[in-house]
Amino acid sequence: MKYRQLTKEQFEALHVEFAQFLASQQVDINEWNAIKKDKPEVAEQELNLFSDVVWDDVLNRTKYLEHFSEKSINLFKVEEKDISRIVVQINKTDFSFFNDKDYQWFIDNTKDGSITFYKGVKKYESDRNSEIFDLIQKGSVIADGKLYEGLFKLIS
Repeated sequence: MKYRQLTKEQFEALHVEFAQFLASQQVDINEWNAIKKDKPEVAEQELNLFSDVVWDDVLNRTKYLEHFSEKSINLFKVEEKDISRIVVQINKTDFSFFNDKDYQWFIDNTKDGSITFYKGVKKYESDRNSEIFDLIQKGSVIADGKLYEGLFKLIS
C-alpha cells in the first residue's frame, strides 16, 4: 500500500466511486459480498488499491498545503518538481493563530516587529505525492493558496 487505507467514513462517502471501481474489475455486488465473506484478505487488498487510487487523485490535484500551530504557520506550494515554503513565526506572548482575534491581528499587522517570515524552495527528495501525503499525515491540510500567494507577494 502506497498511502493509507481510507476511513470507513471516507469509503461511505465514496461508495458510488468504489462500486464503479469494482465494476471496472468486473466485480458485482454479489461477488463483492462473497469476497468479503470468504476471502477477507482479497477484500482488504481491493480496499487498499482503491484507497491508493483515491489518494493519488487527490494528491495529483493538490497545489497548496497549510499547517497552523499556536505561534507559526507553514504554507506550502507544491509544484511538479519542487516545493516552496513560507513560514510565519510570531514572537508575542498570549498569541495563538487558533484564536480568531489573534489571527485577525496578524492579518492587520503583517509588518509588526514580532512577526518573522522565512521562505525557501527545495526539490523533492522522493516521490512528489509521497512527500505531500507525509505533510498531510503530519497535520497539514489542503488549501486554496490564497494565504500563501498573499504572503508571497507581501514578502517578495
